[in-house]
Amino acid sequence: MDAALSINQVSIRLTAERWLHITEEHSELAGMYFDVLDYISNPDMIVKGSYGELIAIKRINQRKAFCVVYREVSKYDGFVITAFITSKIIKISRRIQLWPPK
Repeated sequence: MDAALSINQVSIRLTAERWLHITEEHSELAGMYFDVLDYISNPDMIVKGSYGELIAIKRINQRKAFCVVYREVSKYDGFVITAFITSKIIKISRRIQLWPPK
């Protein structure tokens, strides 16, 4: 298990169980374990999820973005829920932007 610091300085865990889930559902992410951790710490944008989770977004190119969905459960601890690549950048960027401040 590894962790990354979120923009809010919360340690976000990426467990073996979650990594297995991510790569089983999104095989194109195999080999991108450290990218997932990096994008939590160095996103282009953070938006609000539908159920209290946060979504770190890192642009890949004009058409695609890498999204890492995670939850901060306290000031000190959180965990990755899932990660995926999407071409629905406009739809995701319509969500409430938490960081950087507008």
